[in-house]
Amino acid sequence: MEKMPFHTLQSELEAATVQMKQMLPQAVLDAFEMSIRELRESGVGTGLELGIQAPDFTLIDHIGNEITLSEETAKGPVVLIFYRGGWCPFCNLQLLAYQRIWKDIQAAGAQLIAVSPQTPDQSILLNEKHRFSFLLLSDVRNQAAEKYNLKFKMPDHLHDIYRSLGITLDAFNGDHSWELPVPATFVIDKNRIIRAAQVDADYKKRMEPAEIIQILNSISS
Repeated sequence: MEKMPFHTLQSELEAATVQMKQMLPQAVLDAFEMSIRELRESGVGTGLELGIQAPDFTLIDHIGNEITLSEETAKGPVVLIFYRGGWCPFCNLQLLAYQRIWKDIQAAGAQLIAVSPQTPDQSILLNEKHRFSFLLLSDVRNQAAEKYNLKFKMPDHLHDIYRSLGITLDAFNGDHSWELPVPATFVIDKNRIIRAAQVDADYKKRMEPAEIIQILNSISS
């Protein structure tokens, strides 16, 4: 039987963008785009170079276990993603798309770890909703994100906009910092070397599932 092609994440992200444009006032959309431009121009949150050793960290997963990256890469390659939180529709689309390739990730001898600044309780709620097969880790105060050069502070002019949309980051993240990671995906080999990465200030752009599997297969071959 011919294998079904990988689902295109980008098409889903584009559809979500269209829907967002239909739902939100132009002033809000303009503020979102301005924040993306400002983040790009600041040079903050650009991630790490390929070929270097990924910084180690220990974080708590959604069921309270301590997870250390170096212990996980010792078992095989790791697809490490940093996402903004369960409140972000684009992050949800990414997580769901990666869930669809979970068996392919396993077949390549790898695993997936998803990191966000939201509290373990918020990660529990997210997992109860979607039943992910992979680990959801809580990066309190974005300490791991900072190691990966991803941490940034949301501009003040977006705070009231987010609150008006029902997104209270202090409740999701358990602090008042309004700090987030730039969404990023790293493919890390068993020696903890970063073999591939996708980092973009535009949260509407993510690494394609098919690209992840292609990279993992090249690592294991």
